[in-house]
Amino acid sequence: MYIQETDSTNSLMARLLRGEEPQYAACLDEDIPLIYTTYQSAGRGQTGNGWESERGKNLLLTYLLRQPQATPAEQFGLNILAAIVTHRVLTAYLPEPQRERLSIKWPNDIYYDDKKIAGILVENSLSGNNIQRSIAGIGINLNQELWVGNAPNPISLKQVTGQEIDVHQVMRTFMQLLYFTRKWNAAACNEYYLQHLYRREGYYLYVERAVSTAPTIIATHADEGQFEARITDITPQGELVLTDRQGNIRKYHFKEIRFVI
Repeated sequence: MYIQETDSTNSLMARLLRGEEPQYAACLDEDIPLIYTTYQSAGRGQTGNGWESERGKNLLLTYLLRQPQATPAEQFGLNILAAIVTHRVLTAYLPEPQRERLSIKWPNDIYYDDKKIAGILVENSLSGNNIQRSIAGIGINLNQELWVGNAPNPISLKQVTGQEIDVHQVMRTFMQLLYFTRKWNAAACNEYYLQHLYRREGYYLYVERAVSTAPTIIATHADEGQFEARITDITPQGELVLTDRQGNIRKYHFKEIRFVI
């Protein structure tokens, strides 16, 4: 369902599930309930972050997955699904030579080279010991060329291709790929995710960070405590597993480590 403007598509979906905003309630009857817009007045990113998007320029969407049998241990798989679909959508709009430059940055940002082209916020609701439902909010930078906020490294599809992108056509592509990709089994999703992981080969600089609710920032070469490591694995719970130059294995949850970019 297209909505011309809202505060946040994730917030709107949450209100719909509480029985509010009855004018949009029909979308909940769909196989995959989804709302999208081209303007959010209060877009949200990962913990503490906002999401800047110029009016009418980009695709901002939220879809709902009802997961009555999913356990909290399977939570990361829902992040993987959103990342895979978004990566596949953007790949479809890139010329062949540029597709290898697109990757999934752990845990679920989409990067073109070292710049962020899409972000994902998955919010889960628990019922007892199971995940009752998951709300996945996705922002894809399509036509924006100027950012006035503090986003450190944004880029849009138009800046990559030089072409104006039809937002609604991209939305249709997203729906098609979401419909088919959600049928993949866990092994297929994990294989795709690891194959397209940002900095999946070689040693790179990292910086540990204390867990906090402060907005995520990008580490720079000026930060102290840097170490070189390579990505060894991603655990089923979503931990990033690194091996440093000394052969030590290091595991990190989200927000415990930063890439030096």
